[in-house]
Amino acid sequence: MRHETIRHLKDRTTTALFVLPALIIFLFYFVYPIPTAAFYSFFKWDGLGDRVFIGFRNWGELFQDGFFWGAFLNNIKLLVLAVIIQLSIAMLLALFITGGTGRVRGIMRSFFIIPLMLSSVAVGLLWSHIYEFDYGILNTLLRTIGLEGLRRDWLGDPNLAIYSGIVATAWRHLPFFMILFQAAIVGIPVPLYESADVEGASAFQKFRYVTFPLIMPTLVNALILITIGSLKYFDIIFALTQGGPYNSSNLMAIYLYKKAFGQFRMGYGSAIATALFLIVFIVVVTIVRSLRRLQRRVAFE
Repeated sequence: MRHETIRHLKDRTTTALFVLPALIIFLFYFVYPIPTAAFYSFFKWDGLGDRVFIGFRNWGELFQDGFFWGAFLNNIKLLVLAVIIQLSIAMLLALFITGGTGRVRGIMRSFFIIPLMLSSVAVGLLWSHIYEFDYGILNTLLRTIGLEGLRRDWLGDPNLAIYSGIVATAWRHLPFFMILFQAAIVGIPVPLYESADVEGASAFQKFRYVTFPLIMPTLVNALILITIGSLKYFDIIFALTQGGPYNSSNLMAIYLYKKAFGQFRMGYGSAIATALFLIVFIVVVTIVRSLRRLQRRVAFE
């Protein structure tokens, strides 16, 4: 008995030692910055000199900052369109690939996964060439097929810049959700589909009553990931527009970067970072609770 206790203690110690480096990195890079940013948000600080305590002045300015709330609305646009575009197309592609033969499935999956293999900067450069006004691929194609009236300055028009960036972002991340859904669909037991065939169920009915309920947990996880990612997004849209023109494609993370590292207003940037964390936390908790109720309703039906 004593020997088993010692062995069990050694196993737990070994496990803890393997986990400890990852835990330290997680705490230092992901947990520690949250209270630190909240603390710095009460100071006027350029990141190098002395900090000056100013109380809630940064927060007061933030609540009245129209550029920040404009960036917040752009993040909401990104979130809504990402859910509509990425999840719907990813689901269709997952169903299409799963329904093919083994060889076709492998070829198509390799083809569709290419955007995920590219770096965000490479994607930004690629789509900047697509959107370029005079010689970009998109405007050249429209001119070639006789639709020159539809040519636009996709990145220079304040009314279009954010949507152009959202399309590039969706293209970049869509394969991830396609793979996620495909893995969930492949894991569904085949006899369930065979029983549905015996009952004479149509393709839509099999999706509605077999596929959809069983991949609901994966869909919930996908929605959580896409919500967090959309509210803190930065890279591709920054590579395309740097938040312009005229701040029309600003996101909260881009605005944070400009204030903290462009104007060296670390205190105000910390207030934005803390507000961003609180917004993400509240939105994710709300979505998780709503999806859990929906998941129970679907399971009950």
